[in-house]
Amino acid sequence: MRTERADLVVVGGGAAGFAAAIGAHELGAQVVLVHAGTIGGTCVNVGCVPSKTLIRAAEAHHRAARSRFRGIETSSRVRDFAAVIVHKEELVASLRQAKYVDVLASYDRVRLVQGRAEFRAPDTVLVDGQAFSAPRVIVATGAQPWLPPIPGLAAAEPLTSTSAFELRRLPRSLLVLGGRYVALECAQMLARLGARVTLLQRSEHLLPPEDEDLTERLAHHLREEGIEVVTGVEIERVGRQGEQVVLQARVRGEPRRFAAEGVLCATGRRPQTEGLGLERVGVRLGEEDGRLLVDEYLASSVPGIYGAGDVIGEPAFVYTAAYEGALAARNALEGNRERRDYTALPWVIFTDPQLAGVGLNEKQARAQGIDVEVARLELAEVPRAIVARDTRGFIKLIKRRGSDALLGARVLAPEGGEQIMEAALAIRHRIGVSELAAAFHPYLTQGEGIKLCALSFTREVRRLSCCAA
Repeated sequence: MRTERADLVVVGGGAAGFAAAIGAHELGAQVVLVHAGTIGGTCVNVGCVPSKTLIRAAEAHHRAARSRFRGIETSSRVRDFAAVIVHKEELVASLRQAKYVDVLASYDRVRLVQGRAEFRAPDTVLVDGQAFSAPRVIVATGAQPWLPPIPGLAAAEPLTSTSAFELRRLPRSLLVLGGRYVALECAQMLARLGARVTLLQRSEHLLPPEDEDLTERLAHHLREEGIEVVTGVEIERVGRQGEQVVLQARVRGEPRRFAAEGVLCATGRRPQTEGLGLERVGVRLGEEDGRLLVDEYLASSVPGIYGAGDVIGEPAFVYTAAYEGALAARNALEGNRERRDYTALPWVIFTDPQLAGVGLNEKQARAQGIDVEVARLELAEVPRAIVARDTRGFIKLIKRRGSDALLGARVLAPEGGEQIMEAALAIRHRIGVSELAAAFHPYLTQGEGIKLCALSFTREVRRLSCCAA
């Protein structure tokens, strides 16, 4: 068998794989990029891009039908649900072409090979009978939706976060299993487009790692829109009765029955390592979920093999995948010089209001034995929210008691994802809370909410006039 040699082989053509290939090219390396299936990975095809455009479509419909301003009457209807999905598919196709397919033309030392890779040796992968060898290999094969082992669930043919975005007809009613990012976003989006949604979460609260004041407020806003949010659910069995999916469960020990036209399973994703032959060459995988185990340099247990993106587990964001891909390429080609660092990693859940965070929350800080001070500001105190007639949510800043250093922030607000970056930069660049409070912030902007919350550590914001701070 003829073997083609390169400086680096990258397995996976999503965000992590592309970042690794481009980063290696910029270091002068010859790269073979191997990908099976549709180029672009999760984000552009079945994740971030399709979900966020559908969320915005649902939001446009929802807001048009509910004017917040006296004297203004508006209305909206979903005239053609299938057309909404086709519009989404056109966007996905255009971005996949522009940001993935066309991008490769700029990198003459990156060769794309379509096919499924399988390790034959630590430095060699086989793709459809062709061998490719390099002293360094980066695995970036992503993750896929996962169904928990609930009796009858698979036979009930549940929707996943992938198939839900491909529907041509909206179910009249839907059970959504899960209470984290994907479940929350999909539940609200589908409810706003017209489905009757029941959200079932195993834990006692949505988003279990987060502070309960935050998650309970978000649950309240979802319930206001007609979504039934049920927590503390232990699902015993799923089955079909005629045209309905029937779910037998216990809610805090009491038997409950839930029924709907369909069920959406949004209980997480699992790394895609099966069939790669990693165990054959000695690479250690996670016992529970099969993730590729890596160290702080993204190196696996086998010298020369690295991992990046969702295949190595959380945090499973497209921007962390791209960061890890580029970092893995540098460490693979230049030696393990740089550790991964998520100290100031911001995240956003695209519900409405959005939930965004960075750094530690109260629960996490106290679990680490840190004595904290917390400033919490309701959006009813933020001028931008007041004039927009939308004061849903609050801002929370956390700092070590007696210190000016910001430990973390949480924002529940209609555009909380835009506001969180100021707090993320403050943590990353060690900008103190007093500096946030003293900095100029244009009046009637979302960012002013961060300033006012920082001020509230030492001042009573209600006793300040407009801009007097």
